[in-house]
Amino acid sequence: MQAQAKTKTAGPLAGIKVLELGTLIAGPFCSRMLAEFGAEVIKVEAPDGGDPLRQWRVLKDGTSLWWSVQARNKKSITLNMKQPQAREIARQLALDADIIIENYRPGVLEKWQLAYEDLKAVNPATIMVRLSGYGQTGPMKDLPGFGAIGESMGGLRYVSGHADRPPVRVGISIGDSVAALHGVIGAMMALRHRDVSGGRWNGKQGEDCIAGQGQMVDVALYESVFNLMESLVPEFDHAGVVRERTGGALPGIVPSNTYTTGDGENIVIAGNGDAIFHRLMKAIQRDDLANDAGLVRNDGRVPRTAEIDEAIQAWCSTQDIESALQILKNADVPVGKIYSVRDMMSDPQFLARQMFEQHAFEDGTPVKLPAITPKMSETPGQTQWLGPRLGQHNHEVLSSLGYSDADIAQMAEDKII
Repeated sequence: MQAQAKTKTAGPLAGIKVLELGTLIAGPFCSRMLAEFGAEVIKVEAPDGGDPLRQWRVLKDGTSLWWSVQARNKKSITLNMKQPQAREIARQLALDADIIIENYRPGVLEKWQLAYEDLKAVNPATIMVRLSGYGQTGPMKDLPGFGAIGESMGGLRYVSGHADRPPVRVGISIGDSVAALHGVIGAMMALRHRDVSGGRWNGKQGEDCIAGQGQMVDVALYESVFNLMESLVPEFDHAGVVRERTGGALPGIVPSNTYTTGDGENIVIAGNGDAIFHRLMKAIQRDDLANDAGLVRNDGRVPRTAEIDEAIQAWCSTQDIESALQILKNADVPVGKIYSVRDMMSDPQFLARQMFEQHAFEDGTPVKLPAITPKMSETPGQTQWLGPRLGQHNHEVLSSLGYSDADIAQMAEDKII
């Protein structure tokens, strides 16, 4: 499924070695971003099928299209971690890595003697990003955790949906992805601290050891979601307010909601700034509301949310999507259509920003991938290759550790790799 490698340019993380021990979304998405910006990422997979994400959602020739994005620029090696020699190889890679990223259930690395403390005892500069449902401490630390649980416990699900219906989920694995982004941020801060406190480990022990200070980055999925929950805590603690579900509206900020146009399309209108509200009401020909002294500020609009939303919806019902967008844009009111992927692929803004990359699978079949973000002026990210075949880089990686061709062949025969 791999595309031909592109001409390589050095990214901002060139020279940084990352070991990925994990599956599915949170850990792999974290290391994916590092790989996109130049880090050498070695992904360890089980020989019997590899990362389950390889078979998730829509497939091409038995491999997930998602895989082409989630594993781009990574090197895949297979290790049967039930075998002592495989664990020793993982240990060698971990001690040589600048950053280790893992999202196994807490306790797994400890069982394999690959825990942070085990590695730190040898390499004081070890940086390990640990992503789990509930973190490495606390009464729930040993429980399995998934993004859906993190979204629920972190507060996101409670406020998502309509007040008269059960909570809904966002249609992507947002909890895992948000945790991954926290992992990237933590890794970069830890790397900065390591470098200013002494730098990369020189491989020696005792008095000859030179190493900066490493650290563990403990990322809990529920805490990553919780970190996004705005003023939830002080509103409850100070005012006893429990934020509830409000459908497409932004609670306490009026008007900001989703409306339906006459041709059945959905449109988001954010008219919550005081001056913007005035322009919005003028644009929809509601001068009575535009000139209402009680609606000049947001705190006056909040008690009349239903009235304002009804006025906007009544106007939207008389317009098709294009006329509504044009009228409101002309009035300098923040407005947008709710995009499907079909809309994105032909949208002038997406195209102007080059948000799609053209690649090809090994058989020559063309495929577009999302472009890499954020965009950096001097050291942009780049897709070097699509998600690798299982164990594609076994020989390259094991050879770099000093194993001979005969050693590697024997490990394959012994089902270690």
